[in-house]
Amino acid sequence: MRFSLFIHMERYDETVSHSELFENLTELTKMAEKGGFSTVWVGEHHSMEYTIAPSPMPILAYLAGQTETIRLGAGTIIAPFWHPIRVAGECALLDVISNGRMEVGLARGAYQFEFDRLANGMSASEGGQYLREMVPAVKALWQGDYAHEGALWNFPTSTSSPRPVQQPMPPIWIAARDPDSHNFAVKNGCNVMVTPLMKGDEEVADLKQKFDTALSNNPDVARPEIMVLRHTYVHSEDDPEGWKIGAAGIARFYRTFDAWFGNSQTPVNGLLPPSPESKFAERPEFQLDNLHKNTMIGTPAEIIERLKHYEAMGIDEFSFWSDNSLSHAEKKRSLELFIAQVIPAFS
Repeated sequence: MRFSLFIHMERYDETVSHSELFENLTELTKMAEKGGFSTVWVGEHHSMEYTIAPSPMPILAYLAGQTETIRLGAGTIIAPFWHPIRVAGECALLDVISNGRMEVGLARGAYQFEFDRLANGMSASEGGQYLREMVPAVKALWQGDYAHEGALWNFPTSTSSPRPVQQPMPPIWIAARDPDSHNFAVKNGCNVMVTPLMKGDEEVADLKQKFDTALSNNPDVARPEIMVLRHTYVHSEDDPEGWKIGAAGIARFYRTFDAWFGNSQTPVNGLLPPSPESKFAERPEFQLDNLHKNTMIGTPAEIIERLKHYEAMGIDEFSFWSDNSLSHAEKKRSLELFIAQVIPAFS
C-alpha cells in the first residue's frame, strides 16, 4: 500500500496571509516527497477560505517545478464546472509540465453553495450526469480527434492540445460512494477514491465491498485501484493525551464543513464561523472520543495497526488528509511522525 498527501490551504480568519498558506502547502508537499509519498492531491473549491483551491491546476503546476518524483493529483475536478475540452487540455498540459506525473480525479460536486454561484443554482444532486458524460469524452480527446454529441455538451471535431505524456493516458480517479458510482468507475476503467469522512472502519469495509461488487459486475475490465482518504493526525507516544489536539481540530473542520454545506448563511469575505458545538450535542460522531476512534488519529503504532488492516483489505493507496483546522506547526509535526515512524512499517 502506498501513501499520498491530500492538502488545501486552510484559512479560518485573516491572521494568516494567503502567501504564507501557500508556502506552508509547498513545504508539506516537499516533506511528503522526501518522505516517500507517491502523490500530492489538491481539490477544487470556490469562494470558501477553509479549503482554498479555485483550481488545482496552477497549484500543481507550481509544485511540479518544486518537486522531482511525487505525482500530482487534481483531486477532484468538479465536472459540472468544466468543459471536457478544457479538462483534457489542462490536465495534459500539467502532464507535459511535470514530465508524466499528472493524475486526475473527477467528481460530481457536493456544495450547493458552489452550484448556486457557478452553475446558475442547479441542484448539486444533478452533478452526476456531468461526470458520466465527462469521463469518456476526456479519454477520447486524449487519444486524438473526437467530436461529441451528448445531452450536456456538443462540439465538432476537437482534440486535446497538448497530448499527455503518459500513454495510453494518465490515471483517472472517480470519487465514489454509492454502488452506481463504483460501477461506473470500474466499467470505464477508472480508479476509485473513497472517504469514510467521520465514520469508522466499518464504513471503509462497506466502501471496499461496493468496489469489489463493481469488479464482479465488470469481469472483463482490468482491475483498477482504490484509494481511501482519511483525516490523519499522528501524536507521540510520549504524549498519551495528544490525540485530543487532533480530535478537536478535526471537529472544528467538520463544524465548518457543516456551516458551508448547510448553505443557510452568507459568508463574509469567504469566511463562515463553524456551526456551534451545541448543535451537535446529540451527534455522537462529533464527540472527541469518537473522532479519535473513527478518523485516523493516534500514535504511530496505533496508526500502523489500522493501516495494516486497510492493506490486508486490499486498499491500494491511503491518502493522508492534512486538512484539520490546526496550525502549520501542528500539521508539520504530525506529518513528520507519520514519515519517520509509520511509513517504514510498509517499506
